[in-house]
Amino acid sequence: MGRWRAPAPESSPYITPAGFDALQRELDDIWLRRRDVVKALAEAAAEGDRSENAEYIYRKKELGGLDRRIRYLQKRLPVLNVVREHPKSDAIYFGAIVELRDDTGDTRTYRIVGPDETDAKTSAISMDSPLAKALLAKHVGDEVVLSTNGRSTMMCVISIRY
Repeated sequence: MGRWRAPAPESSPYITPAGFDALQRELDDIWLRRRDVVKALAEAAAEGDRSENAEYIYRKKELGGLDRRIRYLQKRLPVLNVVREHPKSDAIYFGAIVELRDDTGDTRTYRIVGPDETDAKTSAISMDSPLAKALLAKHVGDEVVLSTNGRSTMMCVISIRY
């Protein structure tokens, strides 16, 4: 049996200006890091036998990871659409900061962003996620039913900010 996997579904090409700048900075930083890794790889290769040289093997894998990320960013950045304006609506769309109350009374705040800038620490969720898809075009006071892992959760939209 082979290692072939079906390609991942195409993700949305939208991103906030801050997210785009962060990806651009990451690409610039990776190029600088790559330069240092190539130098360390050359020094490790000069030590002789490469088959048992842990430093050489580690640096080679690290360089492969950096090159993979560079390729991804170089392909992804040109196709991204930077969304600079917020909709003139009281509904939930890209860039909205949404406060929700679930059926247990707990409140949670989420920000709907592009798939390239999701972050669990800041509660930034992808617009392609099931929760964001369920929230799109909803208004304050609307109820949303989210079904995950065979469990349904009722959530009520408390506030929407941009």
